[in-house]
Amino acid sequence: MSALPFPVLAHASGARFYALRLPPGQELLSALHAFIDHHQLQAAWIAGCTGSLTDVALRFAAREETTRLSGTFEVISLSGTLERGGEHLHLSVADENGAMTGGHVMPGNTVRTTLELVIGELTAYTFSRAPCPASGYDELAVSLRNIIPL
Repeated sequence: MSALPFPVLAHASGARFYALRLPPGQELLSALHAFIDHHQLQAAWIAGCTGSLTDVALRFAAREETTRLSGTFEVISLSGTLERGGEHLHLSVADENGAMTGGHVMPGNTVRTTLELVIGELTAYTFSRAPCPASGYDELAVSLRNIIPL
């Protein structure tokens, strides 16, 4: 058996889930940041999302600039990780003709009618961001929490 080219934490984790609804006019990233801070979530991910947007702000692969779209969009998927110090989220949307686009979530995604989210949190882990020489970005760093057994 060969060694994996990355560190592996072999500790199982429990999880808890939160459900929330963002109303019309709410900006996605600022709402998620406020939610993460309020609940002090340390290792969260988007477990599910459905809804619609009027404004979409994405960074496409290998691009530095934000692409902004306005109109009527259905959320097809939202996935990624979140922690108090940052996030890494990808969004796919379809316009009123069913044409799809997607990319890295940037500030400026505005809820149209609703955005219904389920957010999970791994209770044994903490997520953070650390510079990665290979990618050139701050990437996910996973560590075990200091858990005191009862």
